[in-house]
Amino acid sequence: MKPSQLILRILPVAAACIAGPALATNGYFPHGYGMKAKGMAGASTAMAQDSMGGATNPAGMVWVGNRMDIGLDIFMPDRDAERSGSAVPTLNGKVVSDKGSFFIPEFGYNRMLSSDLAVGLTVYGNGGMNTTYPQGNFNCGAGPANMLCGSGTLGQDMSQLIIAPTVAYKLNAQHAVGASLLLGYQRFKAEGLQAFDNAPGFPPFTGAPGSVTNNGYDTSTGVGIRLGYQGRISDALTIGAAYAPKMNMGSFDKYKGLFANSGDFDIPSHYSLGVAFMPTPDWTVALDIGRINYSDIPSVHNPSSAQAPLGAPNGPGFGWQDVDVFKIGVAWRMSSAWTLRAGYNKGDNPITPADVSFNIIAPGVVKDHYTGGFTYSLDKNSEITGALMYAPRKSVTGPSMFNSPALIPPGGLGGNETISMKETSFGVSWGWKF
Repeated sequence: MKPSQLILRILPVAAACIAGPALATNGYFPHGYGMKAKGMAGASTAMAQDSMGGATNPAGMVWVGNRMDIGLDIFMPDRDAERSGSAVPTLNGKVVSDKGSFFIPEFGYNRMLSSDLAVGLTVYGNGGMNTTYPQGNFNCGAGPANMLCGSGTLGQDMSQLIIAPTVAYKLNAQHAVGASLLLGYQRFKAEGLQAFDNAPGFPPFTGAPGSVTNNGYDTSTGVGIRLGYQGRISDALTIGAAYAPKMNMGSFDKYKGLFANSGDFDIPSHYSLGVAFMPTPDWTVALDIGRINYSDIPSVHNPSSAQAPLGAPNGPGFGWQDVDVFKIGVAWRMSSAWTLRAGYNKGDNPITPADVSFNIIAPGVVKDHYTGGFTYSLDKNSEITGALMYAPRKSVTGPSMFNSPALIPPGGLGGNETISMKETSFGVSWGWKF
């Protein structure tokens, strides 16, 4: 089968899978893209290892040759939320999110048109977040309720798919540039937020009642770009840089009463700088420093205490702060067949204690990620790569929204809330050089 025929068969399947539930670790971005990068904690800006350059640094595609990569990651998060200390005992309790395994595929293809020009295609899940809390034993004064005083299951499902056609060009033997057109698709649904939909007995939270919760999936699309540079300063040292400006996406009209700016939910700008050093031919040490600018997106960045209706231009958001990410990875070519990898990824926690209540449905609080991986060459043209990631439990505690006198007069009901998450993932990919 020709590579082009295989692409036509794989791409629809990969797109359908990635558009399903996806979770991530640096805020709601993954810790890395491509199994080789994931084994090195995501360090990849100065690396050219596979055809996932459209997700990392498009300039690297001109160094990797003709190849295709197909992978599947099994992501296993553990999320929970707890309220304690409330003056109303029926508001106290703990819930654990259901569904602990998610399958996230990835796909890359690269072809050299000449020794200095490459074109390719990368398909990947940019990020997302999923929570599904059962109703539990809470009672907000009007009968059984979930943790945020709505009815039934509480949670949300947000995922982002990017299809990235890529071109890369060598300026000379040492320096290359590249660009990826980012074709974005995202979908979202929320459940159990009836208390925020101007429900009886609660303040009028939203300016668009009926567009806050339990409206099924809504989707949006958008177009962006990623630019990249790689320079081979010497045989032992490579540097790289990549930048993607804010990606304007269409609005979630079904949830225009939940997200600021009438359902607006763009993809934030982000960038990375990287260096890769080979102290010997068999060892590589890679370092990336990056930033994700969640402050670009009012629906994500605005504080949950904003004094405006949900859905308004200056309405409440999740209060997420910008995230700086540090990644370091090591690869050891143990033999002609085996390469081993390890890495450490540390990202800021975007969620402050003041915004814990809103983030019960989006607890993206993990900070430290430990990774390992391998590649085994089946023959000169094909290889198997595996990657493992573990992010230990991280928790954030803050005052419950029920402390607000505006919500529960005359002085609130007291209590604190804690959101917590840990994560594990394991993935395998097949690489084919042709």
